[in-house]
Amino acid sequence: MAQDDLYRSVVLERAKHPRYAGSLPEADLHGQGSNPLCGDRVKLHAMVDTHGRIATLRHETRGCAICVASADLMAEQVTGQGRTQVSMLHADLATAVETGMAPDGLGELSVFAPLHQHRSRIRCAMLPWSALSDMLNDEKDR
Repeated sequence: MAQDDLYRSVVLERAKHPRYAGSLPEADLHGQGSNPLCGDRVKLHAMVDTHGRIATLRHETRGCAICVASADLMAEQVTGQGRTQVSMLHADLATAVETGMAPDGLGELSVFAPLHQHRSRIRCAMLPWSALSDMLNDEKDR
């Protein structure tokens, strides 16, 4: 399957049937982000284990298919990860969408690499990650 076909398939599937959508009433951390230019909004809720790793992450995303899919894949990829690993994934995804080259270890998030050809959509994919980064940094500063 070509990279563009894989992108369409994964993004559409995750947007239609997100696996990690919803609230998490017992969450330890909450974060949010929005893009006033396109109207995408994401709310994040996370439970953190005793080692500081994300035990559970849920998202409530109102936005385009790219934003919903990115939030959902992010929730899957960061579960069980600590702050350092999350930062590395965030940086690797930023590299992929800027260059079109997905670093090794990016997993299913590599489907967003073709966005380098559609620069106006990069913010849609990165919004959930920015919200997650802000949420984790806010928690660190407490």
